[in-house]
Amino acid sequence: MSELVLARLRELAEPLVALSTAHLSPATRQLLQEDQLSVNAYPTLTGGFVYVGAPRYDTPLEADLAQLFGLAERAGIVWLKFDVHGATVEGIECFEDPGEAP
Repeated sequence: MSELVLARLRELAEPLVALSTAHLSPATRQLLQEDQLSVNAYPTLTGGFVYVGAPRYDTPLEADLAQLFGLAERAGIVWLKFDVHGATVEGIECFEDPGEAP
């Protein structure tokens, strides 16, 4: 593969951060799984991908997700990947899932 092709692919790359689904409220997690979020999202078996944009293309109706969009935009993040195995970030609220055993 030529270096020009590789350089062009790097130019087209969009930053993504992988976060725990714990950063979403149980209601927002459910909406993500049902593909019913107020913004562009792509559910997966263990979470999903949510498009933020650069600049942010919309503000989610879900308050927890709206806060994350603001942080992502400030950090230059274009995509949020939520996963049950994703990292939690100190300083970002985590929500308990009422369906999980303590």
